[in-house]
Amino acid sequence: MTATPASIEVNFEYPARLHGAREVEIRPRIGGILVKRKFEEGARVKAGQSLFQIDPVPSETAVARAKADLAAADARLTQARREAERLKPLVASRAIAQRDFDDATSNQAIAAADVLAARARLTEAQLSLKYTRVESPIDGITSRALQSEGALLAGPETLLAVVTQTDPIKVRFGLPDTDRARIENDITAGRLSLADGRFRVRLIGGAHDATNTTGSLDFTDVRIDPNTGSSEAQANLPNPDRRLRPGEFVRVRLEGATRPNAIAVPQRAVLEGPSGRFVYIVSEGKAAVRPVTPLDWSGNTMVVDGLAAGDQVITDGVLKIGPGAPVSVTPPADAAAKPGV
Repeated sequence: MTATPASIEVNFEYPARLHGAREVEIRPRIGGILVKRKFEEGARVKAGQSLFQIDPVPSETAVARAKADLAAADARLTQARREAERLKPLVASRAIAQRDFDDATSNQAIAAADVLAARARLTEAQLSLKYTRVESPIDGITSRALQSEGALLAGPETLLAVVTQTDPIKVRFGLPDTDRARIENDITAGRLSLADGRFRVRLIGGAHDATNTTGSLDFTDVRIDPNTGSSEAQANLPNPDRRLRPGEFVRVRLEGATRPNAIAVPQRAVLEGPSGRFVYIVSEGKAAVRPVTPLDWSGNTMVVDGLAAGDQVITDGVLKIGPGAPVSVTPPADAAAKPGV
């Protein structure tokens, strides 16, 4: 084949795992006796839907007591205010000592503070009553209930269930540091271009080929895991029919990258020797070794660096020849249909 530069789309494939877009732990904010589970395990729930009911009677009692304390504090404040108003003209006319008026003013301020404290206790009691209704903060799928009716809940340290948002769903995978550095360098040098400025992420393999599920790479961690030599990458994928499940192992293909003016040869034409990868080219009717550097895989071809436009690359019979062997070139039958052959 004649080496002919062209714009070649290249892909990168990695093993990956699916995760819920959001995985929220359902925990009670207060302690108490769990009296009812209000959802079907494994079913869809809506944000704000009540999932568990904690015994509300102690909280209702606390609210009633706080309301009574607030009413008493209001009454004491009203009394202290009247007393201060009554003594104000008397101290102006020196009918009473200044100390008596100061005491009345202080009592009014203390009563006002007692009202604020009573109002805060009422708010706290009302919140505790509200928290007896444990709600889901997101739309999603529930796990099984981890506590049964009658259980004594200690408070936030008790896990009741997990709600997972599955649409969209996240796919996470490790991007090797060597690949990441090479891709960034090639983009900077103009040897690689991205049509939309970022990679498209597609699930591949098995049943996922039929789903045609794609998303955009939206996160790449700057940290490198010293154990794996890779950084975590992530993409959001649509999952309206919920066929994709969190925890599933998949493979992803990064698409959308193009190498301009690149040369690709069949994989069978690339051999490996003591000095690295090479191909045979035709030079003055004889086979000659040309070292090449593999860049990417593109289908059944390999994008390589080291060839120039017009080089005649030997693609068949490479195992039967050596450097300097005479070569008889026979164009393939469909050469007319293959540009560059």
